[in-house]
Amino acid sequence: MAHPLDRPVWNALTGRQTHLAIREGDAVRLRPDVGVFVAARDAGATDDLEAICARYPSAGSLEAEGTPLAGWTPPEIEPTLHAVLAQMVCTRLVPGPRLETQPLGEADADDIYELAMLTKPGPFRPRTFEFGGFIGVREGGQLIAMAGTRLRVEGFSEVSAVCTHPDHRGRGLARALMRQVVGQILDEGDACFLHAFADREATIGLYRSLGFEVRQRIVYSVLAG
Repeated sequence: MAHPLDRPVWNALTGRQTHLAIREGDAVRLRPDVGVFVAARDAGATDDLEAICARYPSAGSLEAEGTPLAGWTPPEIEPTLHAVLAQMVCTRLVPGPRLETQPLGEADADDIYELAMLTKPGPFRPRTFEFGGFIGVREGGQLIAMAGTRLRVEGFSEVSAVCTHPDHRGRGLARALMRQVVGQILDEGDACFLHAFADREATIGLYRSLGFEVRQRIVYSVLAG
């Protein structure tokens, strides 16, 4: 039986996060105001995948390296990004300092998006916070750091959007926020996972220090919009 993290987008958008999905036959796409991810049932559904990518451009895929849909692009379309990621999993968090944080949601939408656009934590859209689990740190009313969740599949939730305003880096905010989001995920009964660029050894080392281990390599492709 396939592991739920082997195809995180398909399993999330046809499972725990169907409320965020748009369907086209045997293909699904995350709502464009929430994110970029797209997937198909299998390699026999590429016609549906091509159709949904045409309807909603700038789509991105996460597929296990070496599988039929890894790196797939529609005919005559070149990806704007093609990278290999390390998929990492944490089942036991290494303890550390905690921060005073606050939950983030609808009322914080503009501040969340502004910080994401400044720091570029990965694909981010105006409603990405609808994935839930977002927390942040404010100083003087300004949102200076945040972290949240993203894909959820059976037994696993992804930590994502971990970022700190450039004027406040070096204080350990991102590490502490990430630890709190991961801890919340574990307390809810899920294991936690994330994706990091496979060639960024320092980043992977940071995640290892929190309790994450590399599970597999994932191909991340983004199509031109």
